[in-house]
Amino acid sequence: MFNPFRIGLARYRRHSRLPSLSLRHTHTNPIITVLGIETSCDDTSAAVVTSDRRILSECIRHQHVDHELTGGIVPSIAAKRHSENLPGVICEALEMAKVRVEDLDAIAVTRGPGMGPCLAVGVNAAATLAAEAHALTARLTTPICQTTSNSPTTDPYSPSFPFLTLLISGGHTLLLLAHSLNTYTKLGTTLDDAVGEAIDKTSRLLRLPWATMGPGAALEIAAARGNPDRFGPRLPIPMNMGSRSKEIFFSFSGIKAAVARLVEKEVDLESARDVDDLAAAFQGVCIDHLVRKTALAIERCRGEMGIQLSSLVVSGGVASNEVVRSRCVSVCFHRINTHARRLTALAAKHSLPLVCPPPRLCTDNGVMIAWTGVERFRAGLVDGYNMGIMPKWPIETLKNRG
Repeated sequence: MFNPFRIGLARYRRHSRLPSLSLRHTHTNPIITVLGIETSCDDTSAAVVTSDRRILSECIRHQHVDHELTGGIVPSIAAKRHSENLPGVICEALEMAKVRVEDLDAIAVTRGPGMGPCLAVGVNAAATLAAEAHALTARLTTPICQTTSNSPTTDPYSPSFPFLTLLISGGHTLLLLAHSLNTYTKLGTTLDDAVGEAIDKTSRLLRLPWATMGPGAALEIAAARGNPDRFGPRLPIPMNMGSRSKEIFFSFSGIKAAVARLVEKEVDLESARDVDDLAAAFQGVCIDHLVRKTALAIERCRGEMGIQLSSLVVSGGVASNEVVRSRCVSVCFHRINTHARRLTALAAKHSLPLVCPPPRLCTDNGVMIAWTGVERFRAGLVDGYNMGIMPKWPIETLKNRG
């Protein structure tokens, strides 16, 4: 599952005899080429991206089989697999892109937050923060979503600052106001579990097989077969009563606990129908909760803060869920009890374009790390090699740290 990323960024030293770093793109070649490396959790990924929005390559190795056996991700095992996989992943990414290391302008790497042993494997260059990786990915992916080639394109709907991001992943559930590169305001977060964490735990509780896909994807498949109305009225809508309904906070522990009670007292885990129906109900309530709090955030930006948002970006690992995406684009978000809502309707109400990166760029990947490196490189936010990992790293410190 994905955490919002901070990355380190280092210019590649093209000529070892030079004490300073040459900037190839400032002379004859205006295009920046960046290698992105991602090892924050259990996926080893590398990608090469250019500043004219071409994804030259992407390579990823998963560890689902290793971690299903232990019922979750063990950092030491994940780090060992990263050590084994990363050299080949980087070489494959460079070969697919048809570039040499000396052709790179910069290398971007996740340095936090994430699992310390895993981060340590990937951190081999530079130290500029990039918790904005998922948010910035939308500025890359909007045109790429609309073309099947790697030719550079332009798109009038590529989100400009300021925009609102709903970042939904295994590590975080955040509503972030992106003012500019390096400047973010956290409007709301979860009081307990992240939505992706709650989904993963519920998937395991329902004993869904996930070795080949991950627990979140397994729950999505089960939910697609189920009837959300059967168990939906038995699951609470979080923070939906009284003054709490006006607070921009998320909470998923209550939904998860309600599912556990149903499993203990009523649901037969040997019954495919029971499991699918409960998965559908759980997923539906989680989505409704996300929509309600996002609506509050938009209203606060437009009202109290007086900010004219350019767009609403939905990103993070959970945004790869096809139900979340389809409901964002064309299908109602169901409140199980009474009514339906749509993120598209929510965005349209406030005249906001809705931007969702493609599913493959929502989960852990090197493409968004590389693209964030491009953005920061162009802004002059480049550091040297003397940096370490930061497993915990609040996004509010981003501006202060440069």
